[in-house]
Amino acid sequence: MSKNKSTSDNEPRYIAVMDTTLRDGEQTPNVSYTPEEKLLIARRLLLEVEVDRIEVASTRVSEGEHQSASLITAWARKNRVIQRVEMLGYCDGAASVDWITSAGGKTMNLLTKGSERHCRMQLRMTPEEHRAQVEKTIRYARRKRLTVNVFLEDWSNGVQESFDYVFALVNLLRELRVARVFLADTLGILSPKGVARYVDLMVGTWPEVDFEFHGHNDYGLATANSLAAIRAGARGVHTSVNGMGERSGNTSLAEVVAAIHDHTDMKTGIVESRLADASQIVATYTGKDVSANAPIVGRDVFTQTAGIHADGDAKGGLYGSRLAPGRFGRARRYALGKLSGKASLDHNLEALGVTLSNEHRDLVLKRVIELGDRKHSVSTEDLPYIINDVLKSSSEQLVRVEGFKVVVSHDETPSADVVLSYMGRVEKATASGDGGYDAFMNAVKKAVKSFEFEVPVLEDYRVRIPPGGRTGAIVETIITWNQAKGRANAGVFTTSGVDTDQLNAAVLATEKMLNLLVQPKVTQGSKNKRKKAAKTKRGTA
Repeated sequence: MSKNKSTSDNEPRYIAVMDTTLRDGEQTPNVSYTPEEKLLIARRLLLEVEVDRIEVASTRVSEGEHQSASLITAWARKNRVIQRVEMLGYCDGAASVDWITSAGGKTMNLLTKGSERHCRMQLRMTPEEHRAQVEKTIRYARRKRLTVNVFLEDWSNGVQESFDYVFALVNLLRELRVARVFLADTLGILSPKGVARYVDLMVGTWPEVDFEFHGHNDYGLATANSLAAIRAGARGVHTSVNGMGERSGNTSLAEVVAAIHDHTDMKTGIVESRLADASQIVATYTGKDVSANAPIVGRDVFTQTAGIHADGDAKGGLYGSRLAPGRFGRARRYALGKLSGKASLDHNLEALGVTLSNEHRDLVLKRVIELGDRKHSVSTEDLPYIINDVLKSSSEQLVRVEGFKVVVSHDETPSADVVLSYMGRVEKATASGDGGYDAFMNAVKKAVKSFEFEVPVLEDYRVRIPPGGRTGAIVETIITWNQAKGRANAGVFTTSGVDTDQLNAAVLATEKMLNLLVQPKVTQGSKNKRKKAAKTKRGTA
């Protein structure tokens, strides 16, 4: 049975998701994927996120585009997903069809004009001439054994201004028995009310035609418009990861999937827990950071800031919703700043495995709020150092970089000497690397071997410098680490260091990482000692 068919009248209607990150999404300014990057994203979307189909290329663009398409189709044939890979073609007779077949494609998404104004003014054709060109291209594609879907470009204007034109074109497509017809709100001009009205008109006129909605986000309505379209009878929606696309972008994949699942009685085949990973890989390859408050995938969207919210969660998850972070492979965080309360601090102390007396907890909370008033953000990873400062104790900083020397020159391999101390023990190490910090990290890895803990993998390294361009400005180095599962403090975490020198800032961030690495071990050791002492005391009594 087809994936988009219900097995019974009671089963939710299936909504197909066609993702166009690799075609329409690449129209984002200053974005261009290499063939290898396109293949990696294609694999992620089809096999892990499990979108129904992907659009990977536009025909006749460049040799690189042809290489990308060929690479993806070769992989897709091997993995038996070639029918889920689509390419955009044009009404040019044989040219686009031959391009797709030479790249190994099996499906063409034919771009036609969905409004009479576009037909006459851009193509300089009469509607009759354009329909003849469309028919010629489709018939040739059929001879080449291609599946054909059809885009109605600027349909949102066409259906309002020239429905007779749209009527004649769709009648032709129905006669030619194309697989699907894509209703494109090319300029993102419609509201949900308009989408509902005009999709209902299309579905009511041609109930047997498989319509899909292609939205753009110019008014920030792409997700709402997609919901309106499927409620009116569209059988699928088009998306892009992180809403990538021209101008304000396309419909965001993560947003629309969550909205369909939570606000309709319909379903998709998307694996929600893989959406954040897909978002991150696209952000990395494009260099386009995801907004911190972007629904589902933004850095801050599962972070509670107000103390009252943290308190409510502690007393029964009062500030949770269906958008639970675990559903998307993420975790709830509790921000520390001027709005924090005791519950916010307790959540973070629990994450670190640290227990404080009420008196000490109040002192730490007071310092956190003071930092917040000065516009400093405090992370969970910063807490041991705030505790150390507030309690006037150095016991929390168990690992110290006692000294280091890094040598970098244009004609020698970078090298580093490092001296580390841990609970009274001192280790020295020397190493080389591809750069100064790489040499430093290689030396650190050597030095900590005798301490019997493993340095996590560095996932991301960022440097932030305040505006102004002064050479002596403060530098903040932010490093993201990934600790192997099954080990203490497992998972992804971030540390930062601040200094006027970038390498010094990176060393401070690394020192924080090392202390976080050993903190749970020491905390557990202390607990075990207390338990042992308690048993001894009871035995003596």
